[in-house]
Amino acid sequence: MTNFADMLSKAKAMQDKMKEAQERIKKIEAEGEAGGNLVKIILTGDYELKSIVISEQAKEEKQEIINDLIIAAYNNAKENLKKKSAEELAKVTGGLDLPSDFKLPF
Repeated sequence: MTNFADMLSKAKAMQDKMKEAQERIKKIEAEGEAGGNLVKIILTGDYELKSIVISEQAKEEKQEIINDLIIAAYNNAKENLKKKSAEELAKVTGGLDLPSDFKLPF
């Protein structure tokens, strides 16, 4: 019975560490850019859009091109955020590849 209690204790500790990591991830910011810095976007750790910066040079482009640059910058920021989130989770999991929304079953 001691082994089971020990296992539950370790699982609870891991769950607490995961919660802490998820809170740290929410505070992360990631920047994405497109068109050689014509458009920059910053996302927060929970994928909320924090800012969009469109350069004066980009504003001279057609709306369709500006839209494409915004989408590309967002996708770049999203990828950067995924990498940063994975790095933060790796600190807790010791390299196990768990999703950022992973929850223990209790």
